[in-house]
Amino acid sequence: MTEKDKMLNGEYYDSRDSELLKMYHKARKLLKEYNNLDSELIQERERILSKLFEFKASGVWIETPFFCDYGENISIGENTFINTNCMFLDNNKITIGKNGLIAPYVQIYTATHPLKASERIIRNGNESRYLTSTKPVSIGDNVWIGGNSVIFPGVMIGDNVTIGAGSIVTKDIPENVLAYGNPCKVIKELK
Repeated sequence: MTEKDKMLNGEYYDSRDSELLKMYHKARKLLKEYNNLDSELIQERERILSKLFEFKASGVWIETPFFCDYGENISIGENTFINTNCMFLDNNKITIGKNGLIAPYVQIYTATHPLKASERIIRNGNESRYLTSTKPVSIGDNVWIGGNSVIFPGVMIGDNVTIGAGSIVTKDIPENVLAYGNPCKVIKELK
């Protein structure tokens, strides 16, 4: 099993593996190009995003700057808008449905580490490395995520959800609700 396979299976993996570094560097080049591109060059923006992401439906609009680890683990549904300064750590799959609104400074994380330093850090002589595993994130259709929100690894957000600004989403959120807070919790149903 490759380190990429381990990463996508949620097992501990070596983030400095040559295949993963190649993916990382490819994404850095595409992001640099995208983030420095004139906003009027729509076809060029589309071309870069299509090369970066696993899947990008029509009508997806991403403001710059935008940041991600690999890009190829991200799928975005039609007519979704992602505002400026978003960070998607796509060490595992990030799936976003159609008609989404992702506000500025939203962070979506799929990577996690053991909590105890003694379990997280592996020492080998004078060198050390750390253990990393991943969990996918899934966001349904018609979801609005308010600015400065953070989505934790393994979280699933249902369809037609509104997440209030500044929320820390640590657990799954069912469909058709308003949720916000730290930690994020369901406030009321949206019928």
